[in-house]
Amino acid sequence: MIEHDTIIIGAGTVGAAIAYGLVRLGSKVLLLDGAKTDFRAARANFGLVWGQGKGCGMPPYQRLTRQSIDLWADFSAELQDHAGGAALNYEQKGGLVFCLGEKAFERRIVLNSKLSEQLRDFDNLDQTPDTEMLERAELQSLMPNLRLGPEVVGASYGRRDGHVNPLRLLAMLHAAVMRLGGKLRGEHSVTAIRREAGIFVVETARGDFRAARIVIATGIAVGKLARQVGLDIPIKAQRGQILVTERVGPLLPLPCSGLRQTAEGTIMIGATHEDVGENSSTTTEASIALASKAVKIAPDLASLRLVRQWSGLRIMSPDGFPVYVESEEFPGAFVATCHSGVTLAAVHARKIAASIAAGKLSPDVLPFSHRRFHLNAAA
Repeated sequence: MIEHDTIIIGAGTVGAAIAYGLVRLGSKVLLLDGAKTDFRAARANFGLVWGQGKGCGMPPYQRLTRQSIDLWADFSAELQDHAGGAALNYEQKGGLVFCLGEKAFERRIVLNSKLSEQLRDFDNLDQTPDTEMLERAELQSLMPNLRLGPEVVGASYGRRDGHVNPLRLLAMLHAAVMRLGGKLRGEHSVTAIRREAGIFVVETARGDFRAARIVIATGIAVGKLARQVGLDIPIKAQRGQILVTERVGPLLPLPCSGLRQTAEGTIMIGATHEDVGENSSTTTEASIALASKAVKIAPDLASLRLVRQWSGLRIMSPDGFPVYVESEEFPGAFVATCHSGVTLAAVHARKIAASIAAGKLSPDVLPFSHRRFHLNAAA
């Protein structure tokens, strides 16, 4: 007997957003979470809803990111209602990437121009660029409470960019899933997946569950389960470390790549990109590097106390872009994995969830199949 329409394996931001999207459509959903000790990218997320700089060489990803950002305001308002009215603290006032030195400023101009041309050629539309370059004087006027360091020559401003509380986002997705009739089971690590008479049977130490469809969204652990449904998904972990300061008055009116002031007043400083395997420890070297760069941007940050340092593991495919695919061998088994779960949460809840509910991924998602890695390797 089918107990659920869809079982989502993995209750992080990606899996929870898809589960939320499915219950919105009336599907019977079971969301299975693993052990509390599992690696979780959601716990160490910087909280940016970010488009600028993303998708170079992969225009479908650039478009998908833009689509998600454009959905975010409506998505966040609706999610707040479905989760019981708690504030998500989503802001979309634009975002900044600081440029230290003239060469960095020039490189950013080239990148922004390339991305704008790439999207225009891909969509065959003339559209207003998402970014503009700000000289130092204009940048300083935007940030009257933050004294810029002498190496800051300007910044790239992304008008679509914003930020949100990532932990609250995850909690509200879980709450909304349950309020809309979905089920969430914690401490239900999946040990095996099999198919019986066209039905997926998902095995856990606490019992078996059955559904017509499954979605594997277990982050860096996606490989083992994906292989059980005939999919070879190459995923690796990348460590990112973050520093957090004490609470202070308003300093950063806009989120920045590497600097973000939260609604509570703390300033987050990040993040490293370290290929060290599944190692989520923190290091003194990382704290020195992060703090040094932050002080170069804003010297007055040197007077603030650091209150926390943490690290998390990003989910990285070989090219850094998402993977969305349905198994040919086991139709109805989907994999969804990416490292930008916060930015893409809106499109996961709308586009990806709707495709899964329909039983077939939409054509514009097909470029994100894992097959691109195997074709590149064969070439």
